[in-house]
Amino acid sequence: MGTSEEFSVPQRALEGSMRDFRVQKGPDLIGRCEAFYEWQDVRRQCGTWPFSRSTEKGPSASCAVRDDRGILAEGVNFASQDYLSLSSHPAVAAAAKAAIDDMGVHSAGSPALVGNTSTSIGLDQQLADFVQMREAILYPTGWAAGFGVIKGLVRDHDYILIDALAHACLQVGAAAATRNVVPFRHLNVDDARKKITAIRSANPDAGILIVTEGLFSMDSDVPDISAFQTLARQYGALLVVDVAHDLGNLGPGGTGHIGAQGMLGQVDLIMGSFSKTFGSNGGFVATDNRAVKEYLRFYSPSCTFSNALSPAQVATIAKALEIVRSEEGQVLREKLMSNVLSLREQIRNRGMEFYGDPSAIVAVKTGAEALARLTARELPALGLLANLVEFPAVAKGQARFRLQVMAGHTADEIEAAAASMEAGMKLAALQLEERVSPVFLAKAS
Repeated sequence: MGTSEEFSVPQRALEGSMRDFRVQKGPDLIGRCEAFYEWQDVRRQCGTWPFSRSTEKGPSASCAVRDDRGILAEGVNFASQDYLSLSSHPAVAAAAKAAIDDMGVHSAGSPALVGNTSTSIGLDQQLADFVQMREAILYPTGWAAGFGVIKGLVRDHDYILIDALAHACLQVGAAAATRNVVPFRHLNVDDARKKITAIRSANPDAGILIVTEGLFSMDSDVPDISAFQTLARQYGALLVVDVAHDLGNLGPGGTGHIGAQGMLGQVDLIMGSFSKTFGSNGGFVATDNRAVKEYLRFYSPSCTFSNALSPAQVATIAKALEIVRSEEGQVLREKLMSNVLSLREQIRNRGMEFYGDPSAIVAVKTGAEALARLTARELPALGLLANLVEFPAVAKGQARFRLQVMAGHTADEIEAAAASMEAGMKLAALQLEERVSPVFLAKAS
């Protein structure tokens, strides 16, 4: 019949979204923050605010976390992004420690000045070789790379044709670069073709950047990269593909969906993040053109005006890349995919559904935000750490739990995750039923 806190969840905690507080009017900027905080704190105090948690000792396959009330929970960890479990790999840790001993803890400069090191210059070339491009440039975060490649290349008279579900760093970068941002229907090449035809017809001299991802993390689905590259060339545009979630952990040799689709060395621009597979913050842009790399170094603000990656970060990424490209990396990818397929099968066998194709992201369908929030409230006590994704990050009424699988998860941890997900959703559904029952409504009145 629910938890010990049964019926302690006020209706306001099950309604509304962060979209409600994004655009507010009036001169009181602090007051706008307080309006959001009041709504957030209602959710926080009754356990339906599952964000801003912190791990006690790092993102291992099972770990302890505290919510932002300070309440500790332990369980199997399907909330962290460490797809090949490299963040705790002994060789990666040793490389980071050695870099600190050799070079200190800080880059102490922008890549445009003296923030580079001999190791970061070497990592540039290693990354370029990996994705079969001539050049690569590093960024301090994946967000900085996505924002920066767009803001660096596009000017206000240019156009951006972008997948409607592209990551926020790409959307924000597009909005910062030009008012001429044209979304196309998710993965839909025909819709993109229709829109780029109209853009080019009316603007023969404008630059056009087409933006998509190698793997979309909310739906675990994939574009036809070849078709988008062909479209770009047909209309004198450039294509950029964000490979944050698939590079290193999917595709032949870890080359992601670009490699799986036979497009290595054929995509105009590749942008990626190290934070999902390579055990570190950081990002990169790869290109076949040295002029593009140099232009980004001085005109991409998130590169030019940010300190370069620290020596320890560079060493972490370089060692992780070495493992990714090795026989051990292939074994880890096979273990990851085995875990992914097992979790998907167990989720399905327990009567639940998920989105998309097999990847490290198993997005379990929940639907209504109220059901999802009540489920999130139950999961910590059931021993599952998972991330709730709700509107506006996804469409209204399409809330989901994004279970992020690691190569290091055991069979028992996979089974426990599926069992806890089922139990949490069933408890939440019972609580919703009781909230609308005539007896409860009479008591509430």
